[in-house]
Amino acid sequence: MSLTTFFFFKILLPNSININLAYYQLWSGFGEYYNDQFWTFEQAIERTKNMSALFVPGTKGKANYSDANFQLLGNIIDNTTHKSYAENCRELIIQPLGLTKTYLYKDSTDKTPKTLYYKNNELNIPKAMTSFGADGGMVSTSTDMLVFIEAFFTGKIFPKEYINELQEWNKIFFPMQSGIGIHLFKLPWLLNPTGAVPYFIGHSGLSGALAYYSPKENIYIVGSVNQVAHPDTSFKIMIKLTQQIKKK
Repeated sequence: MSLTTFFFFKILLPNSININLAYYQLWSGFGEYYNDQFWTFEQAIERTKNMSALFVPGTKGKANYSDANFQLLGNIIDNTTHKSYAENCRELIIQPLGLTKTYLYKDSTDKTPKTLYYKNNELNIPKAMTSFGADGGMVSTSTDMLVFIEAFFTGKIFPKEYINELQEWNKIFFPMQSGIGIHLFKLPWLLNPTGAVPYFIGHSGLSGALAYYSPKENIYIVGSVNQVAHPDTSFKIMIKLTQQIKKK
């Protein structure tokens, strides 16, 4: 069976029960709570409460991705700023960086985003998309994402020295490690004996979207394959692009 996949990649090259807030990122031990329907923040948290925790919050060496973590962080932002998550994103990130095609998806009739696929089948989940909010409801383009990821790692959004504080790594799934809100992609020696593929830090999503930065090579790579069944395809592309770049 053929694989239906769309590629949207861009590259920026060099010279061209006390739970700490940090645990809300990926170390809380919460499970997942959603499927294809509308839901509120309260419903999401209620579903999460009815699930068994995967581990005690903050357990050393443990990490698990859960959208509930980001739902909580989004709600904290709403309540501490007295503005919606969408307003905060516009005022603090989107407008200052001049991102013209980035916004929080809130209208289930909005057909702007490219279609997601599960293998060869279209995955239409507008109800879920409007409910994601802080845990993945942002619509963007590879061009805007390239601007964002470069700004993120160069101190244009917050002081650059904070980046080091985010790099407290815990294993999450091979070959990824989880920090505070960011991931480390680093191939083991057996798969990368010559070190030809540098390590990357950034983030990725279930749809095959990713935004990563190589501190060693000063390369930024962003893109999406919009393929839920094979999100790892985007990493394979990232590796191939990096290898081609380093040959030049």
